[in-house]
Amino acid sequence: MPSDFLAELARFGPHANYPVLSPRRAKAYCSDLAKSHYENFSVATVLLPRRLVPHFYTLYAYCRWADDLGDETGGGQRALDLLAWWRGELMRVYNGSPRHPVMIALAPTIERFRIPPTPFLDLILAFEQDQRIKRYDTFDQVVEYCCFSANPVGRLVLYLCECFNEENAKLSDAICTGLQLANFWQDVARDLDIGRVYLPGEDRQRFAYSDADLEARRFTPAFESLMRFEVDRARHLFVDGLPLVERVPEDVRADIELFAQGGLSILRKIEEIGYNVWQTRPVLKKWEKVALLGRVLGRNWLRQLNPVG
Repeated sequence: MPSDFLAELARFGPHANYPVLSPRRAKAYCSDLAKSHYENFSVATVLLPRRLVPHFYTLYAYCRWADDLGDETGGGQRALDLLAWWRGELMRVYNGSPRHPVMIALAPTIERFRIPPTPFLDLILAFEQDQRIKRYDTFDQVVEYCCFSANPVGRLVLYLCECFNEENAKLSDAICTGLQLANFWQDVARDLDIGRVYLPGEDRQRFAYSDADLEARRFTPAFESLMRFEVDRARHLFVDGLPLVERVPEDVRADIELFAQGGLSILRKIEEIGYNVWQTRPVLKKWEKVALLGRVLGRNWLRQLNPVG
């Protein structure tokens, strides 16, 4: 809830006066933050090697704070000022003087996995862009936004899995952009509620879905065709990126596949409701998540029984 984050901002924000936490307490803070947010995150960590879980909690806490600074503080210049402060807090890690609890916990993760500042900084750029740009004219512009909003997360995961290289990064980018697009198409109505439109203007024009139709949230044959087109685009990205599963260490393959298959499942849910995301927000039911987890575990088990090469 926004009020919860505002309380945290008052406690650990730029104007707060607080004692520097020990590394142990800072890690506990990140763990508590991650566990208190979103069921999907806990599902995603089920398959992770236990040695990586605390590091994922810390990365999540960094991303959660950055996201909330952009979305839960009123937007505009105030959000931009707070994101600039967050950038400064990050650079204190690289300068050897972290102060914020998240950054204290993040420092050993950065050192252990030799993570450069770029993916962390790119995420901040995405949240800053959210304050300045609310609609996109072209699909290329949306994909460029995903390069900052989604792809850095996948790259951070590659660093944690100790398998970052340019080819793996390219495959990860395809999966992460696909995930971001699946989320956009799932949340067309929610995004419009806050004044954001990720359906590219050129595509809406191509399918003759007018601005007036958009603002009125009309479900028309044109909108159905538009959404089918966008869903197919996102699916192709997942297909392009799935070879990554075979390229990462064996103990994280199932988790990487779970992320990708989760996104593909959301696309299928959009299809199942006839693309009418104005009327229904497509989400996976609990039993569907369990079934998805079972399928991924089954494939992973078969891969171990029949290793390639």
